Amino acid sequence: MVMDQIQFLRRLPAVVIFNFLFLISMINYSVLTVGQLKDQNLKAIEDEFLKRLSSNSLFQLKIYEVKSQSEDLEKESKDIHQKLFDLKLLGHSEIFLMKENGLEFSSSSFSEFLFQDSMRQKHVVFIFGGAKGHGPHVLKLKHRSLSLSQMTFPHMVARVLLVEQLYRAVCIHTKHPYHK
Repeated sequence: MVMDQIQFLRRLPAVVIFNFLFLISMINYSVLTVGQLKDQNLKAIEDEFLKRLSSNSLFQLKIYEVKSQSEDLEKESKDIHQKLFDLKLLGHSEIFLMKENGLEFSSSSFSEFLFQDSMRQKHVVFIFGGAKGHGPHVLKLKHRSLSLSQMTFPHMVARVLLVEQLYRAVCIHTKHPYHK
């Protein structure tokens, strides 16, 4: 039986084997954010980093937005939870809530953290709450907290900063000259 499997693999074209290995080693990331990125300048910057990330075979990043419920944190929290459920990201994902008092990393240590073996086996989700933070349905999820800095940024700037840092992490990991 094992010999039959080895013979089968030997007959496969190299490109098929490469594509299979690519699929099982690709790291999937999602950013789930409250509100839309309306500033066209920030959108252009984010789009540029998303384009660069999409050309990297190690990494897939998707951004999902839920509608802001500025006066109803409970509803906003339910919407985020529902989006995670709809995307089938509950239960097997590593969830990071973006918060002011979360874990902080240097760019190099963030890259090292993201590419360690235990993280490669999971879908990683970064969640930005709304203006009032994270609601009860989100806080009940098994999660870690992550901070981009001790400084406070507008949510949309923080979102673009995270996308840039994810791109930088890939560059550090692949030894691309973007990170010097």
